[in-house]
Amino acid sequence: ASDPQLKAALKRGVDGIQSGIDTLKPIIEGHGAKPTGEFCKGMEGIVKEVDAHVINAEFGDDAVRDAMIITQYQRMTHYGLAGYGCVVAFAKRLGLDDEAAKLNECLDQTYEGDRAMTDIAVGDVNKQAA
Repeated sequence: ASDPQLKAALKRGVDGIQSGIDTLKPIIEGHGAKPTGEFCKGMEGIVKEVDAHVINAEFGDDAVRDAMIITQYQRMTHYGLAGYGCVVAFAKRLGLDDEAAKLNECLDQTYEGDRAMTDIAVGDVNKQAA
């Protein structure tokens, strides 16, 4: 990424992913499951597209690359939002209120990251890329 706001948002995104992992791990283990027990083929597919369309793609303009980074980041984020939304609903339905609250914090933080990327895109990046 070349845009300073985008670089900072990506760093916050990485930190947010780690925070989510730190929240999810004890919840999953508390139910007798392994937090590394599943491999997500859906996210793997999105990551392969990021590799093809951003990391290994040729761009004549840094702003265009930044716009594509935001696009792909938001695709990954939306996949995560769907997952968090489902587990929050499941936890509430099962009466696991403490877990639901923790998961809902992860959901809210993920939404916040998505909104930040949208703000960066419509604020400068998309205009420069056009």
